[in-house]
Order: sequence, then structure tokens, then C-alpha cells
Amino acid sequence: MRHQLSFPCEGAPLAATLDEAPGTTGLLIVSGGNEIRSGAHRGMATLAQSIAEAGHPVFRFDRRGIGDSEGENGSYESSGPDIAAAIAAFRGAAPQITRIVAFGNCDAASALLLHHPLPLDALILANPWTYNGDADDADELALPPADAIRARYWSRLKDPASLLRLFKGQVDFRKLLRGLSALRRKPAPVAPDSLSARLDTALANLACPATILLATGDRTAQAFAEKCDPGAVPVERLNSASHSFVGTDADWLAERILGSLSRTR
Repeated sequence: MRHQLSFPCEGAPLAATLDEAPGTTGLLIVSGGNEIRSGAHRGMATLAQSIAEAGHPVFRFDRRGIGDSEGENGSYESSGPDIAAAIAAFRGAAPQITRIVAFGNCDAASALLLHHPLPLDALILANPWTYNGDADDADELALPPADAIRARYWSRLKDPASLLRLFKGQVDFRKLLRGLSALRRKPAPVAPDSLSARLDTALANLACPATILLATGDRTAQAFAEKCDPGAVPVERLNSASHSFVGTDADWLAERILGSLSRTR
């Protein structure tokens, strides 16, 4: 059964959705960017239904200033109170739960790290956002990391069809030169106050188990792999460019989440 509800966060009413299930380990879904709780193409709503059908209650919410929630949108950087209030609301709405696992994609994953410690029992962090600024600002994503460019060109050099296109002059040489120039760039020194450095600190000081999920063809995931050190946190990789795990990738994501929920007992 799916219910709509609301709960307060620093004086602002926030909208939420609970997918009921009898299990004692629940899933809290934290939305990334300015995405509403149903997710892109209702992806998070579909995920919640799948997890609830497997026996685990699922709680989704719109942070302040997003979707059906009131208040000022302060981006993921100031969403700590929203997440903490959602955890409390989840426990109140599903009193049988004894453990909560939180899932976040993109800057929602970064928010879960930056605002930790939170009263959570495990984290599932997908394609964490490492660029300074908001995830809705794509300026820094003009080119993927150098390692990703090398891998892409190497795969094309092994592809006869790509070589044939090159010899026939069917390749955009401006894009080619732009990509090759990126291979010569030296990585910028990591500033102590940069987002990637702050995420590394958070990963090194986690007080609960965590799993990192990366879609290896996604630029956000590639940047995380280049900039951050997950340390002892396990990383699972999917050969996909889907940032939001759409299509059949959604099944892979649901399986990983169910695995984490089963381990958190």
C-alpha cells in the first residue's frame, strides 16, 4: 500500500511517500539534484514499489523547496536537516522498522556522506557527485576524465568500423583534437576544501557500512573514480552509461539494494 504524508523540517512541511511492507529493515530514498521524489521517468517510484514488494518499507521525500515541499531550496549542501527529519518521519510512519538503509544517487549520495553521521544503519551511494557546484550545472562536465577518454579511444582503435570511418573522413576532427588535448592535461591539485577532498574525509570516517555503485560509462561516476579514494568501502560497477540506472539497469540497481537490505539485519 502506498501512502502520501507530510512531516516538518525547521518549520517547513515536506511531502513524502511511504510504500508499506512488513519488514523491519527499511529503505530511505534521497533524491538528487532538483529531482522530485518520484524520480526521472518515475524511476524512484518504480524502485520503491519493487523493494516494497520484496518486503521492505520504502520512504521517499521532497527536500525543502522541491516538488510538493515548502521552504527554501538550499541544494544538497544544506539538506542535512531534511534527511534527519525524513529518518524520524520514516520511523514514526513505519514503527516496526529497527534499521534504515539510505540510498542516494549523484549529489544525494554526496549529501549522505557530507551530513554523516546520521541515524542510519547502512548507505548505498550511486555515482557520487564530486564537482564543485550543483549537479544541475553541467559546465564542469564538458569533457570526461582523462582515464575515461583513453579507454574510449583505445576501444575505438580496436574497432574496425571506427577505423574505417576515420579513413573515410567521417570523423569530426574538432572533437577528436579536443579529446586528445584533454589527454595532455595534468590533474589539478586537490584543494583541501574541495568537494572530492571532503568526500574522501567522510568516506574514511564512516560510522556505518556503505556500498558505492558506479555506472562506468557515466561521467559523474568516472569523475568520482578519478578524484576520490573509497578506501575500504566496497565498489560495485555496472558497464553502463546510464546515470539514473534506467531500463534493464534498474534491475541491477534493485538487486544491489535488496542485497544491502538483507545484509543489514
